[in-house]
Amino acid sequence: MKTIVVTGKTIEEAIKSGLAQWNVPPERVKTQVLEQPSKGLFGLIGTKDAKVELELIPDALEEAVAFLEDVFRTMSIQVKIDREHTDDGVQFNLSGKELGILIGRRGQTLDSLQYLVNIVANRYSNSHLRIVLDAENFRGRRKQTLEELSDRLAKRVIRSRKEVVLEPMSSQERKVIHSQLQNHPDVKTFSKGEEPNRRVVIALR
Repeated sequence: MKTIVVTGKTIEEAIKSGLAQWNVPPERVKTQVLEQPSKGLFGLIGTKDAKVELELIPDALEEAVAFLEDVFRTMSIQVKIDREHTDDGVQFNLSGKELGILIGRRGQTLDSLQYLVNIVANRYSNSHLRIVLDAENFRGRRKQTLEELSDRLAKRVIRSRKEVVLEPMSSQERKVIHSQLQNHPDVKTFSKGEEPNRRVVIALR
């Protein structure tokens, strides 16, 4: 919890001073008046300023970025975070020299980091917030790879007349497979198993 105590000739002046220090709009703070201003004797002697405590209301995206920056600092890597608003929520695009360690094998580390950053952000959000982490367009390249894999495996199922069970995938990647083959005339897809070992199955219709 981040708080400051500010003073001013009036309560409004004190609050304005605090907002300027943090450079935030009024809706980002809770205020508590600690001392009312008083004019004192004859309006000159013993005058007292207003004293107000301001508490900063956390911003979900700022907290998410701060969490990631702490992680990167601990890992001793320099990563730039760019925010982009999407139809589904917000995407954090990561760029830097050592992103391989953040992506991990088939994006598993990136998925784990994404899971954690969503937990952090939603702790400070009034409504559900969805954050997608991407690194050097890994998500786009992985999506294309999965779509091509789906088409190849669909042909194998048709040729062999046997269903194919894929390796365990995240819900995000399973969705890519399902979407790619949902209108296929000869094969269908479904998922089986429990997280984190849930798999996509491609079978004949």
